[in-house]
Amino acid sequence: MIHKIDTVDNMVAFRALAEVTKDDFKTVVVPAIEELVKRTNQINFLLVLDTDLKDFTAGAWLQDAMIGLKHLGKWNRSAIVTDSDDIIAFTNGFSVIMPGEFKGFKKETFNKALNWVEGNIN
Repeated sequence: MIHKIDTVDNMVAFRALAEVTKDDFKTVVVPAIEELVKRTNQINFLLVLDTDLKDFTAGAWLQDAMIGLKHLGKWNRSAIVTDSDDIIAFTNGFSVIMPGEFKGFKKETFNKALNWVEGNIN
């Protein structure tokens, strides 16, 4: 499941727990991103992973890809917060193929990730 985290108005943030499904993306993530794009014309995104990537269903991955493609030019700053070094490395390399900036952060640096996505630090 995915829960929305309350943040400032220029971003959206989520926490993934246990199994993450297509419906989680459709009912929580997609509406929040759509509303953010309407308001700001860009996407500042933070996701805290408190589950393994294997807990994301195929439908969840498809929904995630569709969001990325639909708003390809709108991605500004995106952070993944996890304790997985592999996911952090993958996220850090994602900026090479996608518009926008992507960074991975350790869970202990959640506040730094939040500040970075908000645009308060470089």
